[in-house]
Amino acid sequence: MKTLYFLLEKEFRQLLRNRQLMRTLLLAPLIQLILLPLAADYTVKDIQIAVTDNDHSPSSQRLIAKITASGYFRLAGYTASYPEALRMVEQDKADLALQIPAHFERDLVRENNKQLYVAINAIEGTKANLGGAYLQSIISDFNDDLRIQWNVPASDTPQVTVTSSNWYNPLLKFPLYMVPAILVTLVTAMVAMQSAFNIVQEKESGTIEQINVTPIKKHIFIIGKMIPFLALGIVLFTMGLLVGRILYGIVPVGSLWVLYGSLIVYLFSMLGLGLLLATYSFTQMQAMSLSFFFINIFNMMSGVFTSVDSMPGWAQTIVATFPPSHFIKIMRMVVLKGSGFSDILPKLGAMALIGLFLNTWAVLNYRKTA
Repeated sequence: MKTLYFLLEKEFRQLLRNRQLMRTLLLAPLIQLILLPLAADYTVKDIQIAVTDNDHSPSSQRLIAKITASGYFRLAGYTASYPEALRMVEQDKADLALQIPAHFERDLVRENNKQLYVAINAIEGTKANLGGAYLQSIISDFNDDLRIQWNVPASDTPQVTVTSSNWYNPLLKFPLYMVPAILVTLVTAMVAMQSAFNIVQEKESGTIEQINVTPIKKHIFIIGKMIPFLALGIVLFTMGLLVGRILYGIVPVGSLWVLYGSLIVYLFSMLGLGLLLATYSFTQMQAMSLSFFFINIFNMMSGVFTSVDSMPGWAQTIVATFPPSHFIKIMRMVVLKGSGFSDILPKLGAMALIGLFLNTWAVLNYRKTA
């Protein structure tokens, strides 16, 4: 323990002495946490719609007003013909083209039926699906309004009405879903990369040779390298929680003890990865390349932006070996649902096993030679 104490003293002094590094480690993630949730928002608004009204009736005008007043659509153009509206879609000036045919109101009154024509730019699939669903919902509401206004009896066919309620995120605030995941990615990048750089930097400067000739055991050396970045990860995580609360009003429903207990297990696994990469790297450029390789895969496949459940089976099997995928789920479960240790135990156990494997590999792979 005395050996570990002196090694930790040396690591903390070396870390705190580099003020430029400390500013990078603490300020850069906070700036990203402030900006990224504002940009990474899947809520689709201001969908550009081009409208061709060939009826010019009060009903068609009310429909157009209802669409533009919904908050989801913005009138990109009021065209004289449907081909002109399609050209606006082709030129990316509009996302949807809506044609209201002639005699729209008259046929609704006489035949109780009339078709509308909609063309949707489906290059961006998510926006197309949501835009089409929004427009369909608005038109359905418009039909109900007309039925009430004209005293049209409802169909004798039995109808099922669905009333929904949103659990855990009643107001559907997207930052409440994204901020916990983005905080995990920032902690991952800073802790894993810097722990790898720390050892490689000593390799390049030659100071690690002075440690190699001492009787310090390999596992003590690895622990001494891990604890300072473990403390740094906890500080960074705490600052991230404060930013989430101050800027986005995010207050974890669950216990902070559960969050920090899970964080320590997660940092244990990610620091093991960083130290393992350091044992295979001889320059900081090699360590950086390896770190970016894994971090990019983690960011794309760990459920930050896309659901893991929607991935193919083989991809889900691979993702199960990624510590960030487990911690992102834990963060969302604790922050949104208030889950306890019993609820997250399987994911916590998976992270612990992955961390034990990576750290054991790092200790065995570290060659302590003079």
